[in-house]
Amino acid sequence: MTALDTRTTLTPATVRPALGLRVANAVVAAINHAAKVYRAWRNRREIYRLGEMSDAQLSDIGLTRSDLFVVWQSPFGVDPTEQLGQISEARIRAYEALARRIG
Repeated sequence: MTALDTRTTLTPATVRPALGLRVANAVVAAINHAAKVYRAWRNRREIYRLGEMSDAQLSDIGLTRSDLFVVWQSPFGVDPTEQLGQISEARIRAYEALARRIG
């Protein structure tokens, strides 16, 4: 038998680390996704607690009951606290712009 009769497949050395890196990245991505879903679930529970506050208390933190209703209607994977932050920031910017026009 000569060397030409047998065929061996050689894989480059770079394939194994690349595969390991892809597996590691997939595991990290899965963990990050699970953490994001857990955080959204936990924050949604906190939104329910905000619903127990009076309108005056909500006003003190820059929110209205309708803001809570808007974020309750959002899909589960969306973090409601981020939405409330955006709503509150937009309201603050609108008030500041109005104050500049008046003043």
